[in-house]
Amino acid sequence: MAELPESGETAPRGSPERRAALRLVLRFYLGELKRHRRVSVPGLLMPSIGNICIYYLPPLVVAEAAGRIARHGSSGLGSVTPYILLFAGALALGEICWRIGMHCLNRTDGWGIEDLYVRGMDELLAKDAAFFHDNFAGSLTKRVVSFASRYEEFVDTLVFSVMAELVPLVFACVVLWLFDPWLVVTLISLILVTGAVIAPLIDRRQALVDAREAAWARVSGSVGDTLGNIDAVRAFGAEGRELRAHQARVADQRGLAIRSWDYANLRIDTLVAPLSVLTNSLGLLIAIGLGARHDVATIVVAFSYYLQATRILFDFNQTYRRFESSLTDAAQFTELLLKPPTVVDVAAPAPLTSTDASVRFEQVWFGYDESPPLFRGLDLVVEDGERVGLVGRSGGGKTTLTKLLLRLMDVQGGRILIGGQDIAQLRQVDLRSLIAYVPQDPAMFHRSLRENIAFGRPGATDEDVQAAAEAAHVMDFIDSLPAGLETLVGERGVKLSGGQRQRVAIARAILRNAPILLLDEATSALDSESEALIQDALWRLMAGRTAVVVAHRLSTVARMDRLIVLDRGEVVESGSHQSLLARGGIYADLWGRQSGGFLVDEIEVADGDEPDASTAGAARLGGTRR
Repeated sequence: MAELPESGETAPRGSPERRAALRLVLRFYLGELKRHRRVSVPGLLMPSIGNICIYYLPPLVVAEAAGRIARHGSSGLGSVTPYILLFAGALALGEICWRIGMHCLNRTDGWGIEDLYVRGMDELLAKDAAFFHDNFAGSLTKRVVSFASRYEEFVDTLVFSVMAELVPLVFACVVLWLFDPWLVVTLISLILVTGAVIAPLIDRRQALVDAREAAWARVSGSVGDTLGNIDAVRAFGAEGRELRAHQARVADQRGLAIRSWDYANLRIDTLVAPLSVLTNSLGLLIAIGLGARHDVATIVVAFSYYLQATRILFDFNQTYRRFESSLTDAAQFTELLLKPPTVVDVAAPAPLTSTDASVRFEQVWFGYDESPPLFRGLDLVVEDGERVGLVGRSGGGKTTLTKLLLRLMDVQGGRILIGGQDIAQLRQVDLRSLIAYVPQDPAMFHRSLRENIAFGRPGATDEDVQAAAEAAHVMDFIDSLPAGLETLVGERGVKLSGGQRQRVAIARAILRNAPILLLDEATSALDSESEALIQDALWRLMAGRTAVVVAHRLSTVARMDRLIVLDRGEVVESGSHQSLLARGGIYADLWGRQSGGFLVDEIEVADGDEPDASTAGAARLGGTRR
């Protein structure tokens, strides 16, 4: 089974990264308790007080009643009535405390989970593009969901298994101290000895839990990867292969999970059980011995309190496992936060003050990862309102320029300016408000067609959406959809063809109405007839705007004010379509390799010349010239 190339692996156990991630989880979780302390404090304490009332006050009442009967005989029966009422009152008060505690705890969990979901999504949205290229969406989804949902388990364990045991234990120690200090010394000593014996085993089990959680992240990531590419899986008949790979990963996760569970049950629980029996037995012996010196109340209280206190030993492994599971799982998300995003807003961003939409690249340096720099001091100017086409061979840097302009990545040297303002000094949201972007592979949400078009301008009216859809010729295929503009387009727009998705993306850009139009192969999925319609819409959209258009199909940019030819990160040619053809350089060579008849006819039609029948036929058939 091939290993998946994703960052689902957690940091090594005991590493600074792991410890930092766990500290960060605790900081987030404890911060939520502090934030909602109006309900979290009573939620934490009331169950503990309830346990004192239910499990620790009644033995005191019974002991006192038994002592009175022992001292006064049957004549004292009438005098124990108040103790019976106290007994019932303690139980009733305990139930009331528990009900109040649960009411507050429900709100502590609910509000905290809500905050953490929002915080987790906010942290992910702040990451740069490279981060999402290196991580599976399924794995990230699992991590951010666990980060929020595990808060409930953390809080519940803290309340029911820690606070609800330790606070009553403190109460028990105070009461036992009043009877005899040796009862307290013995109880605490046995608890500490048990903890010292178990601690090394817990440390060993943590390594097994780390491996189990990493395997679970791989399973989640592989499921998301397979489902996200289900069409490719089916097209290549790879269902069986993918299922077998999934079964192998699940089997690996199952084996690691069983090892961690067995270690807890067969090693830790096996030691805890006899130590708990020893604690109870010694407590009873000491209580009986002291009872001969004191009275029967000592025996009743000591035995009852020791029995309750040893529940901590019996529950210790389960308590630790719940804490361990919740924090380890959540730490897989906080590990992602240890490395800050590379694209961030400056501490004091500048407001938008530019009055024009000129774009300027000044001495820009940029390279991917460890690769040699793609741009080495690139200088490029696009004037306000100028329409520029970026062309050249694949790998020349065209798409990279669009990503740098959008600040999906940051330059490593030099700067980029819009209207004279350095884009690195602007808020990212302000920068991108200036740009309407249409990528080669448009992003579609599993929402209605109307919502997808309006995504670039959420406050748009229905009339605005309709106008943008008509301008982008979306209405040409709307009748084929079951609910028109209200049709759900499927995850990533799978219910639409590639050309239909591009029309929706263009409609979104039209509705955006930004001063800069950035198109990256925006018509690559369209047939020639559809492209002619969309080109007309785009040409109207470009009027009065700065337009930067990336294209491999040169027909889409031949009418631009200026064409810029990029080759290996350098501007090697610049000029109009005709001047570049006359130069006979790289652009002329690229033009000659494409369908000349089709290109010329499109340009003529776009310029308003009416082609004759034979020329139009050649255009539709895609006549070639080599």
